[in-house]
Amino acid sequence: MFEDADEETLAAISQWREKPAQHQPAWPDPAALEDAVAYLRSLPPLVFAGEADQLTSEMAAASRGEAFVLMGGDCAESFADSSADRIRARIRTILQMAVVLTYGASVPVVKIGRMAGQFAKPRSNPLETFGGVTLPSYMGDAVNGYEFTAEARTPDPHRLVEAYQRSASTLNLMRAFSTGGFADLTAVHEWNKGFMANPAYAHYEQFASEIDRAMRFMRAAGVDMDNLRTVDLYSSHEALLLPYEDAMTRIDSRT
Repeated sequence: MFEDADEETLAAISQWREKPAQHQPAWPDPAALEDAVAYLRSLPPLVFAGEADQLTSEMAAASRGEAFVLMGGDCAESFADSSADRIRARIRTILQMAVVLTYGASVPVVKIGRMAGQFAKPRSNPLETFGGVTLPSYMGDAVNGYEFTAEARTPDPHRLVEAYQRSASTLNLMRAFSTGGFADLTAVHEWNKGFMANPAYAHYEQFASEIDRAMRFMRAAGVDMDNLRTVDLYSSHEALLLPYEDAMTRIDSRT
């Protein structure tokens, strides 16, 4: 945690404050922002050092041509869309694509969801004018609301806390779905077969048949299919809101 870090480390983490930063909200109440950031620092981290190390290793393998990186998700997440059904649908799409890519490329696929944190949007113009009225631009649900009203468009630091809460619940579901049987290769393949049964995608039927034949071969050869019931699924987002990112940057407790 931050309180365990030495002054030199803390200074290194906060160096961004000495540099120009673009696309940052004009928070109307700096004290409220500091309160929100201080509260975020007291909360548990969203990801852990071991997870980051594992992803770093897999990305290195991809850079050597030993794996393929698949990243999918929304340009910006909304609080309203962070429901279990919508999260499950996004994960399902990523897993379906990963199965096809793994079979076609014959290399591991590093699966990354652009989710669990993408609640901010960059804006080249901090203000937006509509019908003769000028208000702050919409910068994502972590900052303000989409509705074109003065109340909704005023940046609210409490939204940073809600972004953390939404991210934490999304990550919980991602971990549960990726290890609890939802990502079972057999189930994912059945989803793909249903998708390819649509006449619009009939040209994929042969591809689906090849995967099906390969899975039957693995079963016949005695491959333990239980080993294919879980996957590693990572999350990513753009580090746009620097006070939030500062609060969520933690010291590796192992070192």
